[in-house]
Amino acid sequence: MTASRTPTTAEELRGAGLRVTAARVALIETVREGDHLDVEAIASGVRDRVGHISLQAVYEALNALTAVGLVRRIEPAGSPARFEGRVGDNHHHVVCRSCGVVGDVDCAVGEVPCLTASDAHGFLIDEAEVIYWGLCPDCSTASRS
Repeated sequence: MTASRTPTTAEELRGAGLRVTAARVALIETVREGDHLDVEAIASGVRDRVGHISLQAVYEALNALTAVGLVRRIEPAGSPARFEGRVGDNHHHVVCRSCGVVGDVDCAVGEVPCLTASDAHGFLIDEAEVIYWGLCPDCSTASRS
């Protein structure tokens, strides 16, 4: 018996039916190494890895990668869209009302979708998205000073 290995980023792209490009590989790796990055931060990280890439190309790649589930997009109210590489586990988020920092919160209760709707209105629900709002430790300490 052989141990299973983690697929490479290129293999993940091929498996999702996407063409493998240096920019897409750099983008996925930037998102996975980052922490709920916005588009500008992702573009900067990709440029550090492969040189010039237009903001439009970053948006197009993010849309394609989000559509196939290799990247997750979150949109806290009042904040720009953020992207993360943690996908497929239906986790939730906590957002600081002051500085906007975002953190992961594991599933609230049980298996996916983590929460049971009081009335599903006939929908077959497979995901729940919860955003907890508050002050991060740094902002909380600053507000007490």
